Amino acid sequence: MQIISTVGKLAQKLAKAVTARSSSCLKAFAIAISAIAIDAFASSSATAAAVELAKNWQLGLSEPVSPIAKQIFNFHNNILLPISFAICVFVFALGGFICWRFSEKRNKKPSKRTHNLKLEVIWTIIPVIILVILFVPSFKMLRSIDDLSNAAFSVKATGHQWYWSYEYPDHDGFTFDSNLLSGDELKDKSKRLLKTDNALVLPVGQKVRLLITSADVLHSWAVPRFGVKMDAVPGRLNETWVQVDKAGVYYGFCTELCGHGHAYMPVEVHAVSKGEFAVWLRDAKKRFAKNTNKNNFALVVKE
Repeated sequence: MQIISTVGKLAQKLAKAVTARSSSCLKAFAIAISAIAIDAFASSSATAAAVELAKNWQLGLSEPVSPIAKQIFNFHNNILLPISFAICVFVFALGGFICWRFSEKRNKKPSKRTHNLKLEVIWTIIPVIILVILFVPSFKMLRSIDDLSNAAFSVKATGHQWYWSYEYPDHDGFTFDSNLLSGDELKDKSKRLLKTDNALVLPVGQKVRLLITSADVLHSWAVPRFGVKMDAVPGRLNETWVQVDKAGVYYGFCTELCGHGHAYMPVEVHAVSKGEFAVWLRDAKKRFAKNTNKNNFALVVKE
């Protein structure tokens, strides 16, 4: 805290010294620099003090567990974030240079220049180059997201007000509803608004085709760690796929404002081994036999 106080005083003195001799634009820039310096040292000190208390997911994105999520997260962390940071630094530095170079004190006689062809060409070409750099990996991801070939089987998710129902059309067409558990029904209170009575179960390492629709209003099925977010539209069947590479329990939400119960229709997915999935399938067919859709149609994609 003593270091933060000292830095703050030095930054304030710098701001006063600059503002006493500079234009209003440069004054504002100096004040901004002092504020950023104080905030940066305060943040670094607080971070250092909390290092031993840090836990997973407090910084950055959660761990990806599917091929698509890994591509998305790598694109964000290794390409998009560095480019965005570089642009912010450049624009901020350019703003400071402009305040200094074109201040009233240094330009007693105002310039009447309104255009600079070379400069306009440069600030048009550079953004185009940046967009081309971003286009290549993002287009590759979009193609991967739309590649539904070689899926082992399909699962249909239907949004309702306000819960999800799941159907396994390639496994006798049984279906079940997935409703939010109330706080009184939870043993682990940290899972409030996340746990459901019947979770979607998927096998680890298998590509599963997801068919998503809605029975009433717009919904959206999303699980961040899968890299999946697909709108559920009444009368329309949207499709995507997921392949979970790590066993575990994963949570998501309806990410469309679908009404006053919007916050109470979570997505809970259990990723299990192929053997455990086979056992669950056998039990689920018996448990949800009365919900079997006799008119189901084969949606399996042949390899």
